[in-house]
Amino acid sequence: MDFTKIYDSEIFYRDDNFEWIDCTHIRGTNCYCDEEAEAELKGIIKDYLPYGVHFIDSGNYHYMSKLWTDKIHEPFVLAVFDHHPDMQPSLFGSLMSCGCWVKKVLDTNPYVKKAVLIGADDSLLQNIENKYRDRIVCFSENNLHDADTWKKFADIYINAPVYISVDKDVLNTESAVTSWDQGSLTLPELKSLFSMLLKKQRIIGIDICGECADTPQTSTGRYGMMLNDTANDELLHLIETKKNDEFF
Repeated sequence: MDFTKIYDSEIFYRDDNFEWIDCTHIRGTNCYCDEEAEAELKGIIKDYLPYGVHFIDSGNYHYMSKLWTDKIHEPFVLAVFDHHPDMQPSLFGSLMSCGCWVKKVLDTNPYVKKAVLIGADDSLLQNIENKYRDRIVCFSENNLHDADTWKKFADIYINAPVYISVDKDVLNTESAVTSWDQGSLTLPELKSLFSMLLKKQRIIGIDICGECADTPQTSTGRYGMMLNDTANDELLHLIETKKNDEFF
């Protein structure tokens, strides 16, 4: 899904079959998604299923994960790799944003059993409203580097078909450059955790965001584009190599 034309400068997808969804003409989408924009985006993806891998541009558009999971009509676990919980109350009434979309899923989707937040900053996790505590499980940033702990955690809590959402801001700045403050995970570590999750349950669908908002014409933009292109390519290759009859 192209909101900023950032994928014009990346090449990770060009050897694969893909469908390009142009969203650059839609107003009211950057960080916040107003009602008109939400209606237009729903119309654009209405003929698509939640299955497969969706690349959804920068983290400013992470709320697209909510629109993709709206299409799921079976019990599922939402697994979110993100440096931020995205559980903030909406700042403007019911307006959807990249910072409240997980909360929106829990509030509105009758099929989601729980949200598993992976890699969020511990200080941000403390701000989650108590009423959601029985529907959220957190594997915080401090635990990310322990593969054995992750395996035990996943065995206990990821116990239904899974929709996976990845924001590359969970990665350190040597592995990706995003529009938001970032975590400490390396790309090999993310791939290891991700690989174990792919083997755990049937995967309904996956989305990946976290592109760099700086234009490729700046030095930061070129560097970020190179790192992000590599991360996207390696994650996509990992997903493709793990495909089997229970996947998608």
